[in-house]
Amino acid sequence: MVNTINVEKYSSVHQKQVVDLILQIQQQEYGIPITLEDQPDLLTIEEFYQKGNGNFCVALYEKNVVGTISFLDIENHQLALRKMFVDKSYRGSTYNTASLLLHTAINWAKHRPVKEVYLGTTLQFIAAHRFYEKNGFISIEMNDLPESFPVLQVDKKFYKYGIE
Repeated sequence: MVNTINVEKYSSVHQKQVVDLILQIQQQEYGIPITLEDQPDLLTIEEFYQKGNGNFCVALYEKNVVGTISFLDIENHQLALRKMFVDKSYRGSTYNTASLLLHTAINWAKHRPVKEVYLGTTLQFIAAHRFYEKNGFISIEMNDLPESFPVLQVDKKFYKYGIE
């Protein structure tokens, strides 16, 4: 098939493309006033995300980063899903990039001592809300988050997923 997306573990060769993709979606597409300085984790992905039960993956189309997803280990057999972004041109059923990223990440978590995944997102990401709900995430209130969950300033809607 020509339209093949490959999901693989992040390595530092992807850093510039990851930063560019995420900032473009946040700033240009959604008008969120967030900068690279507000997200220092993007400069230390391996140290920040790829420890404990955490991970960071990229979706590649012909060596170009077209999507990202990460799990931050927040202890107590829990993960925070972060940095789920897909380039606008690779969304939808033609490539299924978001589904590939999420299913790869969830499958990865199922092979670790993980019980739950939590996430926070902005109110602007309406399509993302539908996507998470369609994929088994349950909407929860902020006060239902674990104490160790890192709430970002832009996060206003929260979800939980139970690993079976």
